[in-house]
Amino acid sequence: MEAVAPPPTVTEWPRPLAWLREFLKEELAPYPGRGRLAARMVIAATLVMLITMTFRLPFGVQAIYALVISRETHWATVSAARNAILILALAAGYVVLGTMVSLADPMLRTLWVIASLFIAFLAIRIISDYGAAVGFGIMVALSVPVLDQHISTELKVTQTLWAAGQTVLGAVVAAFVALLFAGLKPRDFLLRSIDERLASVEDLLNCYAAAQRVTEDTAKNITRMVMLGTSRLRGNIQRSGYPQHYAEQMAVVTALVGRLVDLAGSLVSLDIRVSDEDRVQMETLAQNIASLRADLLTGRIPHLGQLPTDSSTSQTAPLLPQMDRTVSLIAETFVASKSLSAYVPFLSNQGDPPQSLFVRDALTNPEHIKFALKGCLAASLCYIIYTALDWRGISTAVLTCILTALTTIGSSRQKQVLRITGAVAGGVVIGMGSQVFILPYLDSIGGFALLFIIVTFVAAWIATSGPRLSYFGVQLALAYYLINLQEFKIETSLTVARDRVVGILLGLCIMWLVLISYGAPQQWSK
Repeated sequence: MEAVAPPPTVTEWPRPLAWLREFLKEELAPYPGRGRLAARMVIAATLVMLITMTFRLPFGVQAIYALVISRETHWATVSAARNAILILALAAGYVVLGTMVSLADPMLRTLWVIASLFIAFLAIRIISDYGAAVGFGIMVALSVPVLDQHISTELKVTQTLWAAGQTVLGAVVAAFVALLFAGLKPRDFLLRSIDERLASVEDLLNCYAAAQRVTEDTAKNITRMVMLGTSRLRGNIQRSGYPQHYAEQMAVVTALVGRLVDLAGSLVSLDIRVSDEDRVQMETLAQNIASLRADLLTGRIPHLGQLPTDSSTSQTAPLLPQMDRTVSLIAETFVASKSLSAYVPFLSNQGDPPQSLFVRDALTNPEHIKFALKGCLAASLCYIIYTALDWRGISTAVLTCILTALTTIGSSRQKQVLRITGAVAGGVVIGMGSQVFILPYLDSIGGFALLFIIVTFVAAWIATSGPRLSYFGVQLALAYYLINLQEFKIETSLTVARDRVVGILLGLCIMWLVLISYGAPQQWSK
């Protein structure tokens, strides 16, 4: 009798709810330093809100800038605030001058708005400090609706200056709060991040070498490093003022460290049982990583503390030879190189890294112009639509285009998805929901501040997660601030909230259509 083949197995995909639960569990889990960073962001945004409400300052939505400009380290936040203040001071002069020149002629005013939007998107691409560039874009987006208001020229100029002043206030308060939290000497963010990743791999290898079970904290730390990736580090190198040779070396090191972390993550997921021979090799590898870390932080040429064990295969840890080779390549990157301190003198005293005003290829890369043209087209269409409809309540569409702009189409597409879900959560669910169910029962600034702190903490905690979710937190806060921080009172009309949410959705749709129409198809997978 002929044998009957068994029916083909059907691959079982994870259930959506189970996947979502695991995804949120990974992204929202605490890690060292996350609580302090979220606390700094909440305190800075709350202080901006209290100052705005107490002194009845316009553009209270700029409390969002205190979240945008906050960095992982205290001194990085101070440096970003310093750069933002300098750029915003120059931008304020440009915006005021353009406002005064273009007010008399509607056509000239429209051309000035389009030109300003082009400059804002170009600045996001070519200015080395992304936070400062976004601050300039926010200022332009807030000042554009002021031009069309039926008020005196003096008042329009005053409102424009307040838009710049509130942005500077957010940067100053964020830097002030960061200084209050500062307790360590300033360190280079790039080297600190590389050291953190190498340290996590070293801890994992030490567990295996000691014949101990990998601790839960070590496994979680490795998983978090895998999710974070190295894209932000590569962006920092591109925007930094590092010498060309050092920047190229660190770009290679960053890629190799990312590969090493990925291999370590795969090693954790395999749940291997290491042989005695592999434990010796892992101990040697851990010592070499410790040597590399010490050399990088002190500005010496990295070298291996011990020669790696000759091994092409491993029965119990198949990824170990690849990890060994990757560590060797990191050291070989600096062969025949000068001391790192010769390229970057700040390494000797752990000071701030040098940073030029513009990225290295600002004048030579045509992609910068293409990006600015696409962003300008989307924002200009939003401006023309709400002006033609005489519906100034949806002017938040222009601000949406600025805040969803990134330097690649793929990443902008991801931001669009997070933006629309964040807008629904922050604007409709929390913003309009609090107007209906909570704000009518509050009669003091204390009650409003408590609600503000709770919402901001939720947004800040999400914003400090991995790149798959972090932008959702910023959008949640922005949508909530747009509804509740634009006036000096508790907003009782849902019409205002409706208009601002519609503006956000309009900006999303236009930005998405422009990117789809003029983007390169091969970039969607990035």
